Amino acid sequence: MSTPVLICDDSSFARKQMARALPNDWDIEVTFAGNGEEALVAIKEGKADILFLDLTMPVLDGYGVLEAIRAEDLPTMVIVVSGDIQPEARDTVKKLGALEFIKKPITTDKITEILTAYGIFA
Repeated sequence: MSTPVLICDDSSFARKQMARALPNDWDIEVTFAGNGEEALVAIKEGKADILFLDLTMPVLDGYGVLEAIRAEDLPTMVIVVSGDIQPEARDTVKKLGALEFIKKPITTDKITEILTAYGIFA
């Protein structure tokens, strides 16, 4: 059974780049969201066992998504993918429940390493 994966970023280019960086032999079904509100709808529809989340977006940013996931106890594991590499941003997303924080641009090797470390991909 395919794992539902959601990629949430306001940049179409960044979403495509993220999708290309996912491991080729990972059995997944990918959904895209252009902002946090779209992401929350997709999570509630069961389309995001794993969420790759940007922080800086219009409508609802990544921090707001993480807060909503925590407040509503939504069933998704979040990996933040952002160009904002401030130590404060990393600390904040970890406190809000993100598994990991990856700096853009990302590589397949880095994603595979993180997914393997959390037992998501073998």
